[in-house]
Amino acid sequence: MRDILNSLAAWDAEGGKPVTPRVPLRLSVGLLAVAGVAAAFVSDWFVGSLGPAIESLGISEEFTGLVIVGIAGNAVENVVGVVLAHKGQSDLAISVVKNSVAQIAVFLFPLLVLLSLFLETRLTFVLPTVYIAALFLMAISVWQTTQDGEAAPFEGLALVGFYVILAVLTFYE
Repeated sequence: MRDILNSLAAWDAEGGKPVTPRVPLRLSVGLLAVAGVAAAFVSDWFVGSLGPAIESLGISEEFTGLVIVGIAGNAVENVVGVVLAHKGQSDLAISVVKNSVAQIAVFLFPLLVLLSLFLETRLTFVLPTVYIAALFLMAISVWQTTQDGEAAPFEGLALVGFYVILAVLTFYE
């Protein structure tokens, strides 16, 4: 176990020497568990407050899920991506944002669908055709604009513009 932890230790950028962690492993796991529970409570409060907001504003659940929850749920990753891009680390910024989405799409969403089999409400992969087409177009757009690992302002604006088009489509759907 000690060898694994040593191999995972961060490396000093200047001298190439391994840096020992400042926080013990047990405390790190405990902090991660507390943060996970706190995030679950905040998420529950957020989703609970959406119902009255959706009714009073007269917006659809699809728009709420795609735009409002999508932006709020990925706020941390988006801020980190912008900060990293501002520092000139565009390859890391792209990786942070793309991997965040990939974790949801490849791991969490299928896991929730499978876990829902044991609950009263069942989740499915069934989506209207327009959303499947939107996911496909967005995946191709992100792939095309980020494949070189560099960030150009016009590419970011193109992706934001495409997202705005999808948001408007969802709003009027």
